[in-house]
Amino acid sequence: MSARISAVTPADHDEYLHVILAGICALVLTVGLARFAYTPMLPIMRNEAGLSHLAGGWLATSNYAGYMTGALLAASFGNIHHKFLLYRVWLVTALLSTVAMGLTTEPLLWAILRFVSGLASTAGLLLASGLVLNWLMRMGHRPELGLHFIGLGLGIAVSGLAVVAMAEWLAWDALWIGLGVLGVVFFLPAWHWMPAPASPGAGVARDHEMPKPPSRRWLRLFIAAYFCAGFGFVISATFIVTILEDLPLLTGRGGWVWVIVGLAATPSCFLWDRIASASGTMKALMLAYALQTLSVILPAVTHSTALNLFSAALFGGTFVGIVSLTLTLIGRHFPVNPAKAMAQLTLSYGCAQIMAPAMAGYIATVTNSYQGSLLITTLVMATGMFLLKAIMKEEQRAQAEAADICR
Repeated sequence: MSARISAVTPADHDEYLHVILAGICALVLTVGLARFAYTPMLPIMRNEAGLSHLAGGWLATSNYAGYMTGALLAASFGNIHHKFLLYRVWLVTALLSTVAMGLTTEPLLWAILRFVSGLASTAGLLLASGLVLNWLMRMGHRPELGLHFIGLGLGIAVSGLAVVAMAEWLAWDALWIGLGVLGVVFFLPAWHWMPAPASPGAGVARDHEMPKPPSRRWLRLFIAAYFCAGFGFVISATFIVTILEDLPLLTGRGGWVWVIVGLAATPSCFLWDRIASASGTMKALMLAYALQTLSVILPAVTHSTALNLFSAALFGGTFVGIVSLTLTLIGRHFPVNPAKAMAQLTLSYGCAQIMAPAMAGYIATVTNSYQGSLLITTLVMATGMFLLKAIMKEEQRAQAEAADICR
């Protein structure tokens, strides 16, 4: 699964770049800034705004509840033109909710704003993914999202660098406003360069054969496995900066940890594309799950600064692969309306993202440590690997049945 611009003809090269850049900028704005800037901002808000461990966990849970609600909305809209309208509404919402975080000190209003930013994050991760995939298939390009998902890692790197750069001379509230102003840079191309979609199925290149839908058992196993991935992702995505700031050499340098995560994530989509092309998507997912499990367990078992920084880079280098490979695979199974199918699967990911931060907040309040949460998350990720193995066996069974029918 390679994402190569060289496959694009000169005639539509510029339009291709504009569409891909629109999706990337949508991810940077709605996921990198509106949603994930909270991770490097968390220790700053704890120090300057009096945010407690428990409140920090609940704000994260509110954000992920918004994300899951947004996924439900995306799944309920069958008309892709309605999805395009919702995409634009969420772009504006992402800007406003980010700025508004710096205009109040009320925890309840913070929770509402984090919920709203979670809603808006679906514009980049689900709606833009579906719109880009729809355009690629309609124009006869290979239906791959590797380039699009550069925006995930880039968004994390941008939010981390922005917080590090502005934290030296801005207080926590002005930081949020500054992040919103920065978001305008990404809002403009995300708005102007994303083309309005054609009707579902219209213009899809004939050489893309419609695949047979997977079995219900396959889909149930995949939903369960993706739940495990969401659990593992959200604990690191929410608390990794706070966890690593407790290390003596990283005290006060948490923003740089988030930058490391983003820099590792940005090129990882190309790596996972190549791994999937060489070994198959399911085996690539199995490897990504295993490496992300390692990234979770390392902070729980060692205080080594080097190993913990390696853990941050490993997390950045794996979570984008899991999301990209999963959504691309699902999109290929449901090419007519990929955003709806992606949203349905993402609900399981969202459920994990609601449960896990609140759990971690309670455990940290009682133990004054995130170690217990990391150990539980390791077990959940290991369960996800067993589920992926079961999915591979299910695929082998389906292939064997198909071969028997052809005889």
